[in-house]
Amino acid sequence: MKNELLYQMQHAFPMTQKPFAQIAKTLDSSETQVIEAVRALKEEGIIRQTSAIFDTKRLGYASSLVAFKVNEAQIAQAAQIINAHPGVSHNYLRNHDYNIWFTMAVAPDSKFGLERTIQILKEQTGAEDAIILPTLKMFKIKVQMDTTGTRAKKEKVQKSRHREIDLTPEHIAVIKELQKDIAVTEEPYTEAIERLGISYERFFEIAHALKEAGVMRRFATILNHRKAGFSANAMSVWSVPKERGEEIGQTLAAFSAVSHCYLRPKYPNWPYNLFAMVHDKTQEGCDALIEEMAQETGLTEYGKLYSTQEFKKQRLVYFDDAFRRWEENI
Repeated sequence: MKNELLYQMQHAFPMTQKPFAQIAKTLDSSETQVIEAVRALKEEGIIRQTSAIFDTKRLGYASSLVAFKVNEAQIAQAAQIINAHPGVSHNYLRNHDYNIWFTMAVAPDSKFGLERTIQILKEQTGAEDAIILPTLKMFKIKVQMDTTGTRAKKEKVQKSRHREIDLTPEHIAVIKELQKDIAVTEEPYTEAIERLGISYERFFEIAHALKEAGVMRRFATILNHRKAGFSANAMSVWSVPKERGEEIGQTLAAFSAVSHCYLRPKYPNWPYNLFAMVHDKTQEGCDALIEEMAQETGLTEYGKLYSTQEFKKQRLVYFDDAFRRWEENI
């Protein structure tokens, strides 16, 4: 049951009053058994968090992937400085001259903005160089490890169509609750309901409206990949002709082992414009998959950047005063 449970919870966690009871029905199990299994998986560190996953840009935040070239002797200190910014959700050491890779977001009311914030971090860390790699086109964002080992190698990537929504103070209050890790209890949303002072019906009405509008990508479980058995991840980077970006982006995104696929800018010191994150149980598995992707697309100029150390990995906390405090301390 454990592997199927993990797969289902990564895909979509029910936004209902008693979600574990609903999951139990699909697994032909009991609510108690599911709750006990989830608690054990959290204690083992396999489950990181179960909460809403939001579209950063739809919430008004500016964001980018960033690469720093840092002297080896300064890496540990640089990582601490970068991690201190509340807009850094992921930060890794990778096997490349540009060795520190992190995702950066700044709040809608940031007085510095994205590029100035990155420049400040570059100065603080003593980085020799920096590359700013914003998303030009997103083909896929779907972190769902095949814990069952039975899923197909390829999948159809659905194109999302969303309606516009004007966020009200009530929407923002609900977002603040939805982004928190749920309690593993029969009714995990109870505390949020009580803090907000609204009914279950209204809470879920707003949550589903946010999802339909694409502000919330999904409500789901995120795993600790290594503890879940997926010990290797490679950031495959590809030099793609501009006229083939859309075609090849869709081709790479169709691989089930690809969790993220984006088109980004090229620079004189960085020739790669298509990024595809590949996950497997071994580095050899990642290598084989990337070779298959190269053969299928006919691309010959590409690279593989493996993470050798995880400095930070956590959900971005939206509408948090920590962003303002960081800027006030500069």
